[in-house]
Amino acid sequence: MATLLFYILAVITLLATLLCLTRKNPVHAVLYLVHALFAVALLYFLLGAPLLAAWQVILYAGAIMVLFLFVIMLIDPSLAEKRRPGGWPRWLPAALLSGSLLACGGALIVMDPVATGGIVSFQLTPRAFGRALFENYGLAVEIISLILLFAAVGAFHLGRRHDSTTREDVS
Repeated sequence: MATLLFYILAVITLLATLLCLTRKNPVHAVLYLVHALFAVALLYFLLGAPLLAAWQVILYAGAIMVLFLFVIMLIDPSLAEKRRPGGWPRWLPAALLSGSLLACGGALIVMDPVATGGIVSFQLTPRAFGRALFENYGLAVEIISLILLFAAVGAFHLGRRHDSTTREDVS
């Protein structure tokens, strides 16, 4: 059962990523990327890393995607206003991906992947993980946080509205 769930989640991840890359509307692309990130989180949980799965959902599918949507809205807010005609066929891929993710998540909750014996149980406390991360890779974590700060400042600069008239200095 774990092998079948692994392959289903792998297909969902690939399909959601492909849909993310082929969408013209960037908001829809971000939503498909969220589907892919949730599928990866379920893969982490299936492989016996629930802490990593929780961080995947909280950091990437949550905070980083909000940042991406913020950047998209700053760069071109008119993209959110564009709507194409159509009804339920437009939402069919997202609904299928969401339904399959919910089904796989429910199957993972009912079936404990570690208890079935196919996955080796490895316990790492959040304290030990944090200590290893910040003692060994503290500089890399700080550099990544600065890169994200620069990206946010750059998005703000790109999203500023520029006046077509320039002010002349009166001396």
